Amino acid sequence: MPSTRIAVLVFEGVSLFQLSIPAMAFGAVNGPADFPRYEVRYCAQQPGAVRSDQGLVVQVQDGLEAMDEADIIIVPAWDKPETPAPAELTSALRRAHQRGALVVGLCLGAFVLGDAGLLDGREATTHWMARELFAQRFPHTLFRPEVLYVADANVVTSAGTVAAIDCCLQLVRERHGADAANRMARLLVTPPHRQGGQAQYIERPIPQLHSENRLPGVLEWARAHLAEPLSVDQLAGVAMMSRRTFTRRFREATGTTIVKWLNTERVARAQQLLETTELPIECIAAEVGFGTPLSLRQQFSAQLGTSPSDYRRTFCLRRQAGHQESRHP
Repeated sequence: MPSTRIAVLVFEGVSLFQLSIPAMAFGAVNGPADFPRYEVRYCAQQPGAVRSDQGLVVQVQDGLEAMDEADIIIVPAWDKPETPAPAELTSALRRAHQRGALVVGLCLGAFVLGDAGLLDGREATTHWMARELFAQRFPHTLFRPEVLYVADANVVTSAGTVAAIDCCLQLVRERHGADAANRMARLLVTPPHRQGGQAQYIERPIPQLHSENRLPGVLEWARAHLAEPLSVDQLAGVAMMSRRTFTRRFREATGTTIVKWLNTERVARAQQLLETTELPIECIAAEVGFGTPLSLRQQFSAQLGTSPSDYRRTFCLRRQAGHQESRHP
């Protein structure tokens, strides 16, 4: 199967961390041997030595013409969101978008997509600290400042730094399924899945006290027992906390409620089972803890906008198309 081509924009002051995310998340470096193939190239308006935000210099070989051949174009956080992006850059993005390439703006990179006119009439987000400036500069965008990432047709935007990883892993999930995305998440030692609609930021920092480091273990325990009717009291008991303390710490750590987190984890597990097994919907509903197929369908509809049966059918068709491409490159 031919590799998917990704072009990542480089510019003076670019975030070195965000510059490295695409190659890691899409398995272009240190990925499993059987992972889908991605080719990541870096491009700039003026190829050559480009200084990053950390002071390290990146040697960029390709100019913006690399965008003309890319299947996915990724713009990291723009260093000057108050200043419109250069016309040469926005023109290259518009050309790529018009021919069907997926255009992604990570964090403040959404400002560049906005300058290119790609966000007019579309849903989009960016880092919550820049929400007022974003809303002011792009009044025709359907701005969603509260979410981690959002896709509208072939335009995707994400919130802050870590949300960029979530966004890229979601693109892997959409193309290759939950199992592939979860494998990559494990390699990156990052949560396997955070829904795009999850809140961008937590209410306040978590105190780093030894007695309160039990919460990550509770999350892993809950994931291993999703088939059971988990209650707040039961989880609080595993964490050896009072119900009140556990509820507060849970929201601080995850930015959501226990019920919403469990529903998200159960849907993610159901996706994996729908992709990798032929279990009936009734069995999957029980296996992930929803109990009834109706509950599973309701949560699938609320979170993914589709039904379990349609999800399985779509994934199977996508996988068959991939097999055909591999036989006829």
